[in-house]
Amino acid sequence: MPLMSWKDVYSVKVAEFDEHHKQLISMINNLDEAMKQGKGKDIVGEILTKLVKYTAFHFAAEQKVMQQQNYSGYDEHKDKHDKMTAKVMALQNDYHAGKASLTIEVFKFLTDWLNKHILETDKKYSEYLNSKGIK
Repeated sequence: MPLMSWKDVYSVKVAEFDEHHKQLISMINNLDEAMKQGKGKDIVGEILTKLVKYTAFHFAAEQKVMQQQNYSGYDEHKDKHDKMTAKVMALQNDYHAGKASLTIEVFKFLTDWLNKHILETDKKYSEYLNSKGIK
């Protein structure tokens, strides 16, 4: 049984971004399942590779729409994206350096992204983008 499932509370009311965010839940569940089987270290590299690609793709998509719609919180939001991107790159560097406790750190980063960034930061653009016809 998956640890996490998509709930309406995670929705930012923009279908494209909700679909992107569902990929985070998939990564969390894949890593959780591997950790339960004692194979977290075996999958963490794959998760990080996906996360690097996901971060670039997802953040670019969000930022493009925010800029196109003149979202007033763009600069603050982009700053948070930049910090998260730097953290993802640091995690990947740690992986390549053989850091031992990385699996749990990656898991915590993913769950924090879902529970903090999406619920606190991304939710701020929902109403504004919806008012511009983006749903």
